[in-house]
Amino acid sequence: MTTVKTWIFAGLTAALAFAAPNAALADKTKVTVYTALENDQLKTFKAAIETAVPDAEVVWVRDSTGVITARFLAEKDNPRADMVMGLAASSLLMFEKAGLLEPYKPAGADKLKEVFRDSKEPYAWTGMDAYLGAICFNTAEAGELAAPKSWKDLLKPDFKGKIVMPHPASSGTGYLMVAGWLQSMGEDAGWKFMDGLHENIAAYLHSGSAPCVQAARGEQLVGLALDMRGASEKTKGAPIEVILPSEGVGWEMEASAIVKGSKNAEVAKKIADWTATENANKLYAKTYAIVAYPGADNPPQNYPAGAEKAMIKNDLGWMADNRERVLAEWSKRYESKAAPKK
Repeated sequence: MTTVKTWIFAGLTAALAFAAPNAALADKTKVTVYTALENDQLKTFKAAIETAVPDAEVVWVRDSTGVITARFLAEKDNPRADMVMGLAASSLLMFEKAGLLEPYKPAGADKLKEVFRDSKEPYAWTGMDAYLGAICFNTAEAGELAAPKSWKDLLKPDFKGKIVMPHPASSGTGYLMVAGWLQSMGEDAGWKFMDGLHENIAAYLHSGSAPCVQAARGEQLVGLALDMRGASEKTKGAPIEVILPSEGVGWEMEASAIVKGSKNAEVAKKIADWTATENANKLYAKTYAIVAYPGADNPPQNYPAGAEKAMIKNDLGWMADNRERVLAEWSKRYESKAAPKK
């Protein structure tokens, strides 16, 4: 009898040991997060969030900025996401204007740099980090051709067929550049500049990083791309110069928000609180040089000096309100050189 009891006890112990992890998983709330974070960031972010918010299980839905923005808007009558994170703030402003975001101000948001906070009431989104448009110039391929110091230098005949940049409809980096030119130069002068630039463009690529990668490999002379990608490629040994043109550069920020009507809003609010913490911003700083939390900035090796001063006065609301109009006009003028989508 004792032996039988021992076997029963052992079996129950084993069953409970097996069930415990499953019970712990069952207690977690799955939070679906739409994001344009890079694929190699997702695992790290998921681990950090789930450590800070133990009752959350993050389920990513990841694509480029343009694709995620279009998908979210297409689902507006039947939202599939609980949160949006690591998406362009101009996209979130579109969502806010359409009444698709849940009003919520994360704990600690007032400590963030002012530009990274929603300026409207009710408060609905919070900035994470900023990314800038820069020039990646391959010095090895340039020969005697001088590095461009301004955007207008790229209109010189010497650059014909030697420039690639992100497609603004599929890449947030491409759109921030276009919006930056239109705002800083004025619309008439901005379109005139892009007409001239188009003459020298080899292709519009469907990635914010790919143009700099091509320049780094010597496949193109100039890649208009993300500031951080330029620093990264140069640190890897690529013969490139990372240039912030003298007129100033367009920029955007990644931001986060809770989706209106989310059934998991209570857990989503805990994640939103995490996004505004110093620890979260230190994580952002591993990928971006400029982050929302004061003092958490951590520019990498070979990052261009004076980046925050080079940022133009950028109206994110204008970017959001004019996105469809600007992209339609851009496509009408320049779509002929868009790279094939893979």
